Amino acid sequence: MSKRRLGPRLSPGEMEILEMLWRVGPVTLSKAQAGLARKVGYTTIQTRLNRLVDKKLVARSSERPAHYTALVEPEEVSAGHLQMLVERISGGSVVPLVAHLVRDWKLSPEEIAELKQLIADAERQSKSSSNPRRPS
Repeated sequence: MSKRRLGPRLSPGEMEILEMLWRVGPVTLSKAQAGLARKVGYTTIQTRLNRLVDKKLVARSSERPAHYTALVEPEEVSAGHLQMLVERISGGSVVPLVAHLVRDWKLSPEEIAELKQLIADAERQSKSSSNPRRPS
């Protein structure tokens, strides 16, 4: 079983900052504070942005005031979190997770069609791959 690097763990506050950056784009500290849905202290935002910079998920410009820009896409962050969920909850098997979602969630016809397409794509890929269950 190959292990894929899951990336750094993100706190809910760091996720909130990243989501704001994806929605708003590059911001200064004061614009970041204004861009959040709830009131968060200036120094708290500064700390969270600096942690995201240290994790190489956000870039800080050298200009003054500094501008902060997301270096990752939402899909990159969610992929790591979803993989960690599959590993922890179902020992690396996606079947229990998908079965739960298909059985217990009300899926739209569009979502069902998309799932069918994903399964068809996975079937084609598994025929040409030596290890179809694990991402590379």
